[in-house]
Amino acid sequence: MERITSKDGTTIAFDRTGKGTPLVLVGGAFQHRAIDQRTTEMAELLSRRFAVIHYDRRGRGDSGDTAPYAKEREVEDLGAIIEEAGGSAFVFAMSSGGALALDAASHGLDITKLALYEPPFIVEDSRPPLPEDYVTRLEQLVSAGRRGDAVEYFMTQAAGMPAEVVAPMREAPFWPSFEAVAHTLAYDGAFVHDVSRGSPLPLARWGSVSAPTLIVDGGASPEYMHNGAQALADLLPDARRRTLEGQAHDADPAVLAPVLEGFFAGR
Repeated sequence: MERITSKDGTTIAFDRTGKGTPLVLVGGAFQHRAIDQRTTEMAELLSRRFAVIHYDRRGRGDSGDTAPYAKEREVEDLGAIIEEAGGSAFVFAMSSGGALALDAASHGLDITKLALYEPPFIVEDSRPPLPEDYVTRLEQLVSAGRRGDAVEYFMTQAAGMPAEVVAPMREAPFWPSFEAVAHTLAYDGAFVHDVSRGSPLPLARWGSVSAPTLIVDGGASPEYMHNGAQALADLLPDARRRTLEGQAHDADPAVLAPVLEGFFAGR
């Protein structure tokens, strides 16, 4: 593990493996190095070709968390990681981490190529949008010490899981690790809330992102994921979309990594 200090003094922890062009991995909700086995596997596969940096977003794992939270601080964190990598890098972002990566690219960070897997944008009416008070509700639950309820709220309202499926999960061995980062669910919510309200119009905030971009979705994922991926691909000036048949939101690294490697290697 290595550490760097972001602009506001927050310590950001990361692992670095492999050699070649730097490739930064950006996690989505819950994801950090200690529990995110699939991204760790992805890092191992991609490090055969690239210098992979897998970092803990602020508030997670071994990284710090300086109050008050603001999305701009996470952009600065990613900027510090890219600077540590040499000043420019490829970036792969998972789920809601895609909104962070897009914000970073639109703010001028030197992201030379960008790949996103299923950014959870709700741009039409195939599923309910996020509630208007979604982020506020998450913050209130965490502030009240109801971390488990915050996790359940995310899973039912954002992930769209039935309440009867989520309830028994609270007894599962992995649940405490979810509760430990429950406060960061509002961080992800801040990035995706306005692009998860049932309209593609808010995606326009990323219309200036000119880096070659690959948007990947899973063939077994819900319709709204496909529609969000296509809406983003239609918006960005240099984007392509790829659907991986049989995959869902928890894509198999052995299936996804070769697609990413081909894109970043220019194949």
